[in-house]
Formats: sequence, C-alpha cells, structure tokens
Amino acid sequence: MAGVTRMKARSWHVWVVWLATAFTMAITASLGLWQLGRAAQKQALYDQIERRGQEPPLTTEALSRAHDLDELLHRKARLRGQWVGQHTVFLDNRQMNAIPGFFVVTPLQLQGSDRHILVQRGWVARDFHDRTRLPEVPSPGDSLVEVEGRLSPAPAKLYELGQAGLGPIRQNIDIEAFSAETGLPLLEISVLQTGPERDEGLLRAWPRVESGVAKHHGYAFQWFGLCALTALLFVWFQLIAPRRKPHTP
Repeated sequence: MAGVTRMKARSWHVWVVWLATAFTMAITASLGLWQLGRAAQKQALYDQIERRGQEPPLTTEALSRAHDLDELLHRKARLRGQWVGQHTVFLDNRQMNAIPGFFVVTPLQLQGSDRHILVQRGWVARDFHDRTRLPEVPSPGDSLVEVEGRLSPAPAKLYELGQAGLGPIRQNIDIEAFSAETGLPLLEISVLQTGPERDEGLLRAWPRVESGVAKHHGYAFQWFGLCALTALLFVWFQLIAPRRKPHTP
C-alpha cells in the first residue's frame, strides 16, 4: 500500500514538473518573439525615416500647401521666411555634448503665407552666474532668411514641476498652447535646423536618430536563452539523471 502511495506521489510530481516546464518555455519563447516583433517594427520605422531623409528638400511653397504633416516628418526642408524674434523661447536644462544650456526656438513666418513654424535653431551655453541672463541670438525680423533643416516633432518635453512657464526661459513648449499664447498660426511640426554648427553662435550637433533594434535583439536572446536553459534542465534532471543512478533491486 505504501509503495502504491509513493508511486502516485511521484506521478503527481512528474506532471507538475512537466506543466511548469511547458508553461515556462511557452512564456519565455513568446516574450522572445514579442521582442523580435518590436525590433521589426522599429527597423521598419527607422527605414522609413532614412528613406524620407533621402528625398529632395521640401520648399516653402510645398510645406505651405501640405495637409498631412505627419507624412512629411523627417523630410529635409529648405524654407524661406522671416524670424518672429520677439517670441524666441529658450528651453532650459537642455544638453549638447553633455553640457547643460538652452535650446533656442524661434517661430519663422513662411514666405508668402501667414503660416508659421517653430525652428529649433540650436544650442547655446547659459550664464551660470546669472541664470536670467539670456544670450544674444540674432533674429532680424525685417529681412528674409533661408533655413535648412529637417522636419521633426515638437521639441521633446522634460519633466516639469508645477505649471508651465510663460517667459522666454521655459522648461518645455507646447505648440498648440504657444500658438494660443502668441496668436501665431503655427504648424503642428517643427524644423530641426542644420547647417554650420557655430552659425549665429549656436551649436547644432543634434543626435542622430537610432533604430534601437540591437536592444530588442539582446532582450530576445535573453528570453530564448532562458527558454533553452529550462528545456536543458528538464532533460537533465527528468530524463538523463534518473538513468545514471545505480539500479536498486
């Protein structure tokens, strides 16, 4: 009777091990496949950005007539217009080459149109002795300028305590709110200005867009490795190890 009880307990133990192994392998394999899917999505997005970057630069007229602005993101642009310098904003706590300073953002009125677009003109160092002292950034509003760059989303937002500021020094800028504040009809995208890095005293060493695929491949490798390790441990402890024990009559 005791032997039958032990056999039933062992049979139950074997089934528990089988189910736990199958469940663990299914979960880890599915997570690995999910990471590969995320990598494929990001690679497709990166390829789209690269293709758009190879297209001819958009002109002022083409941008003024555009309706679906999302389709134009990451396209090169060569725009002509006039700076609206009185609405220049200095985004605080922004880094370039690991040095904190300001991102300078100025609206540009497109030539022959009442439409405006925010231009991320570059980075400038701040005065660490006087936080409120603003650097000189030439923004003549009475002359026509040509801006080269690539179309991008609005400037990235940083974590902000309390309400958004309204002065020239701000932590973040929201295009819709800024349009209502200034009365300027702003497009829902911005221009990341390129060109000579030290032009107008501004640094334009913008970070290159990365696909981020390697990270997901690394995660997938870890999940698949865990899945394989689970299978090896099961085979060793449940199939091989018992047969290596000496037989007891």
